[in-house]
Amino acid sequence: MSTQTVSASTAADVARVTTQTLLEMRDEETPVAMLTAYDYTSARILDEAGVDVLLVGDSASNVMAGHETTLPITLDQMIYHAQCVVRGVRRALVVVDLPFGAYQGSSREALRSAIRVMKETGAHAVKLEGGEDVVASVERIIDAGIPVMGHLGLTPQSIYKFGTYKVRAREDEEAEAIRRDVVRLEEAGVFGVVLEKIPAALAAELTASVSVPTIGIGAGAGCSGQVLVTHDLLGLTKDFNPRFVRHYADLATTITESVGRYVSDVRAGAFPSSEESY
Repeated sequence: MSTQTVSASTAADVARVTTQTLLEMRDEETPVAMLTAYDYTSARILDEAGVDVLLVGDSASNVMAGHETTLPITLDQMIYHAQCVVRGVRRALVVVDLPFGAYQGSSREALRSAIRVMKETGAHAVKLEGGEDVVASVERIIDAGIPVMGHLGLTPQSIYKFGTYKVRAREDEEAEAIRRDVVRLEEAGVFGVVLEKIPAALAAELTASVSVPTIGIGAGAGCSGQVLVTHDLLGLTKDFNPRFVRHYADLATTITESVGRYVSDVRAGAFPSSEESY
């Protein structure tokens, strides 16, 4: 099988996106474009396309491993995916989700997990779900010199607690809790916060209330940037069509048709041709 690796010869000419870059983009009102990545080839393509932040999301549990939720994926598996992504990136900031079970036990466990991610992958930051309940862990990780991104609203690792993927914080009590949490995360030192599936007006209010960028997913256009799961954006997950996803391609159909033509050509003896043979 043929392989091709990325050249590092011009890497020094590319301006890396850093956590400071994101703060500057927020101040300049330049929206941040963020997507998920789980492998070398996709990461290389997304990076060259100009994506600012690549999230090695625990959504790999769904789109790569076929699990119903994000809960089954392990820290070792997240580290593997992150290693692959980092090899394909020259410009983007790479953020890695700490998976369920890797930080909930204690701040010491959270720090150990974050250190493993940083040392073993070469990634640039980690992301944790939660508010007040994870502030101690966020502070401990940041004190160790590791940048942290927060995640509020719908937190998929807590899906069995919520019991639904419906929009969060429609009620005043939960909205007020998120208002408190975003401030506590900012005070703890996060460089950004993902806001998932909350009302657009609330997301815009939260964005205006803090000095760090917010990244929305199903949270309206008032955030400092947006994130989608790449498989959804490219139309690879045809059975997943939430309101907040825009399909920029229909690769599931393209791939199915292309592979079908390949199978037909092989069956008919039309591939390979003499020009494709040695």
